[in-house]
Amino acid sequence: TEQEVEDKPWLTGLPRLIFISDMGDALSNGVPFDFLMEEIIGNVVSEAGRRHIWLWLSKRPGRMAEFGEWLQWRRIGWPANLVPMTTVTGQRFAHRVDQLRRVPSPLKGLSLEPLSEPVSLDLRGIDWTIVGGGSDVLAEPFHTEWALALERQCKSEGVAFFLKQLGKHPFHRGKPLELDDQHGGNWNEWPKEWRVREFPTSFRRATLIASPAA
Repeated sequence: TEQEVEDKPWLTGLPRLIFISDMGDALSNGVPFDFLMEEIIGNVVSEAGRRHIWLWLSKRPGRMAEFGEWLQWRRIGWPANLVPMTTVTGQRFAHRVDQLRRVPSPLKGLSLEPLSEPVSLDLRGIDWTIVGGGSDVLAEPFHTEWALALERQCKSEGVAFFLKQLGKHPFHRGKPLELDDQHGGNWNEWPKEWRVREFPTSFRRATLIASPAA
C-alpha cells in the first residue's frame, strides 16, 4: 500500500518481493528436482508470478547450482525474476559464495544474517548483499564495523548493499548501542550514514520477463 511504501521508502518503485525457503530449505537432498521444477519454477514463470521478484534463499547453493544444470540439460532457462541467494553468517561459510556463482542466473544475492564475525568475501558476480545482526534469544553481539566494512566493499565493487538490522546486541567501537527497537531495525535510530538499503538496479523495473518453462 502507499502507507507501507511511505514507511519503507527503500521499496518505492519495486515489484513485490517474495521469499522462498526463508524458514526452511527446499534444496534438501530428499527433494527431487522435478518437484522444484513444478512448485518453484512453475509458479515463478506463471502469468501472475512474472509480476514479482522471487528471492530463493538456501544454505545449499551447491545443490542449487546442480538444479540449474538440470534445467539447462532440459533447455529450460533460469527465470530472470528468480534470484538465488545463500546465507553466510561467518567466514567458515564463505565457500558458499563460490557455489552460488555456479547457478546459471542473471542475478545473485547474499544474506549475511545473523553475521557473527567480520568476513572477507569475494563478491565477483554478486548483485546484492543483505547484512544484519541476530534478533532471537541466542543472538550474539553484532559490531557495526563489520557491516560498515562490507558496505564500503560493496560500494567500491558496484554491489547493492542493504543493512537490514543491527540485531539484539549491537556494538559500535566496542561499546553497546542502546536502541528502542529490540531488533535494531529502526533506521531512524541510526546515524544517517548507516542508512543504506539498496536493491540491484534490475529490481526497479515494473516487471521482469521470466524465461519460458518449456
